[in-house]
Amino acid sequence: MISGRTRLVALLGQPVADSLSPVMQNAAFAARGLDWAYVACGVSPERFEAAVRGLAAAGFAGANVTTPHKEAAAALVEAGLESVNTLVFEESQIVGHSTDAAVLDGLTTERPAVLGDGGASLAFKAALPEARTFARRGDWPPEISDADVVVNATSERGEILAELGPGQTLIDLPYPETATATAAREAGATVISGLEVLVAQGAAAFELWTGVPAPVEVMRRAVGLSS
Repeated sequence: MISGRTRLVALLGQPVADSLSPVMQNAAFAARGLDWAYVACGVSPERFEAAVRGLAAAGFAGANVTTPHKEAAAALVEAGLESVNTLVFEESQIVGHSTDAAVLDGLTTERPAVLGDGGASLAFKAALPEARTFARRGDWPPEISDADVVVNATSERGEILAELGPGQTLIDLPYPETATATAAREAGATVISGLEVLVAQGAAAFELWTGVPAPVEVMRRAVGLSS
């Protein structure tokens, strides 16, 4: 039950109707006994800045930012980042962070490649500065035969963008699973799904807002992943 004491967090994007972030974050708040609630808000690009400032003025604790606003969020908060997906409202400040690449924690890579040129791809490029990058508006098709880790940060679901095999790992950001991920798994590659990416970035954001360790297993179960 939302009351006058409930701390609120928003998801800002367009579209947001199919996002699993609300069910995941609300399950996490409940598991930690926090009187917090997470709501999804569809916001057009021309209204994005007004929406952010309105949430801060209304006393929200923070927000997640998704497509197509991550670059606009970075410019708004002057975070020194090209892409921001997490906002923390601290008194009179709006502080921006990027947790999109949190799934890389503990993963060793020597020859990474990133597919895409949107906000999420910028976050992975920042985390993997040595990565080769491929995008339809630039270098395409991807040449990833010698890559050990490939990040699919595009929104393409039906087309196989690159063929991976044994010894390679695909980090596939979209969910449900893309054709690229299905083909990679069938060919013997390791696939880190978009749901795994969602949980990793969501857990990092949860801790930035609350200062409390994220209940990762609860968040995994909330989006349909096994423990």
